[in-house]
Amino acid sequence: MKLEIFRTLWGYTASKTQAMEELLEAGFDGMEARLPLEGGERAEFGAFLRSNRLPYISTVFTAYNVLPEQAAPVAEHLDDLDNKLAWAAELSPRFVNVLAGNDRWQLPQQVDFFGRALELAQKHGQTCCFETHRSRSLFNPWVTLELIRQLPDLRFTSDISHWIVTCERLLDDPEDDLSAFVDRVHHIQARVGYDQGPQVPHPAAPEYAKELAFHQQHWEAIWRSQQARGFQVSTLTPEFGADGYLHHLPFTNVPVADLWSLNVWMAKAQREHFKRFTHSSRT
Repeated sequence: MKLEIFRTLWGYTASKTQAMEELLEAGFDGMEARLPLEGGERAEFGAFLRSNRLPYISTVFTAYNVLPEQAAPVAEHLDDLDNKLAWAAELSPRFVNVLAGNDRWQLPQQVDFFGRALELAQKHGQTCCFETHRSRSLFNPWVTLELIRQLPDLRFTSDISHWIVTCERLLDDPEDDLSAFVDRVHHIQARVGYDQGPQVPHPAAPEYAKELAFHQQHWEAIWRSQQARGFQVSTLTPEFGADGYLHHLPFTNVPVADLWSLNVWMAKAQREHFKRFTHSSRT
């Protein structure tokens, strides 16, 4: 099994051409970015991906952005997903990463939504990975594990930093058995969270060594599972981001770190981690 690392365009404001040049120079393998919703922009992006033969992971949101429309019922989320999966197919993504549903729904609504979302993925011939994310249906591990019990065909993008904030602790207690989830993770978003936030100021800082170690243990468990499932390629996106995630100094609003350098650091650290993992798994 090999590791392919994708660059997120979250918070990036320059051109996609420049983003591609930077990611290739830094040793990344592809790009993870939001699905363009306007037809002309989508056609232009598709031409860019094809001409550069750039692997792409498409990110979509149901109803309608990162934070869901609170009044939108299950049917509206499904209609929105139906449209966006059709649009995503125009770009031939490696797979579609979906921020889905709403954390306010009761369990029967969650089960209904995800059961029908799986049908839409099949209809459009897309692999859909549902991301663990606050404000969304998969905002905590316990709801997610119950959904797995009822819908074992679900596949996930693991951004476990969100669960660390939701549960206000590292999920390293013997009672925190996430194995059913780990065995269904298709894609990793690699950001280090801590008990009071989804993003540490810098993952290399010694004061966050315990948090980094926990996240790396989780990612290694996913690699081990993927290897057992016969994966030839594991995908990972370093996802340190802006939008209130990146720490700033008070009064000056100066970022405490450069966003791109955080993601480059994580990419290099995880390549080294993966090399150690593959070496140990062969011995």
